[in-house]
Amino acid sequence: MIVYGARPSPFVRKVLVFAAEKGIEPEVKPGGFGQGGEEFAQASPFGKIPGFQDGDFLISDSTAIITYLDTLYPEPNLIPTEAKARARTIWYEEFGDTIVQATGMPIFFNRMVARLLGIPQDLKAADAAETERLPGIYDYLEKILPQSGFLVEDRFTLADIAVACPLINICYCSDVLKEGRWPRVRTWLQQMRERPSFAAALAAEAKAIERMAAA
Repeated sequence: MIVYGARPSPFVRKVLVFAAEKGIEPEVKPGGFGQGGEEFAQASPFGKIPGFQDGDFLISDSTAIITYLDTLYPEPNLIPTEAKARARTIWYEEFGDTIVQATGMPIFFNRMVARLLGIPQDLKAADAAETERLPGIYDYLEKILPQSGFLVEDRFTLADIAVACPLINICYCSDVLKEGRWPRVRTWLQQMRERPSFAAALAAEAKAIERMAAA
C-alpha cells in the first residue's frame, strides 16, 4: 500500500494514524505540489492529498481511504457500529475535516508553508483566524469532551484522530491553547500526541516541520 502526500498534512496524518492503529504500515511517497508523477495523478486526478494505491486500486481523499482500510481490516474497531455513536463519529470527522481545518489552514499555511515555499504570507489572515475563529473551536471542544478523555464511546475512535490532526498543525504555530482557558482540550490533545500511532507519525514528520520553522 502506498500513501501519496506530505506527512505534515493533517489528512495524510489522519490516514497514517488510522492505518497504524489497524497494524498497517503503508509506504509514504511524495504527492501534491508538483510531486508524485503519473501514479499520484492517477490516484488523485484533481491533485488533492492524500492519494492512495493498493495494487491496481487507486483512490484519493482521506475519508475514502479510511473507509477502504476499515472494510479490509475491521479490527480494532475505530468507527462504532451503534447508531448514535457512529453518527457522532462521522460528525466529528466532518468537524475536523471542514470546520477545524478551515480555521487552521490560514494559520498554518501563512505562518509555516508559505514561508517554506517562498511565497507571500498573509499574516493578517492568520492572525484573524487565530483570534476570531480558533477560540470558538476550543470552547466547543472544552464543553463537549467527556471526562474519559475520548470523544465517542469513552474510547479511542476515528473521531479523536480526525479532530486532533488539524489541531496539531495549528499548535505548531499558535500558542493560544497554552493560555490555560481550555484544560480539557489541552490534556486530550497531549494524550493524542503521546499515543504510539500519533507519536510515530509526528516523529516521521518532524524534519519537515523543522524546515518550515527555520525557513
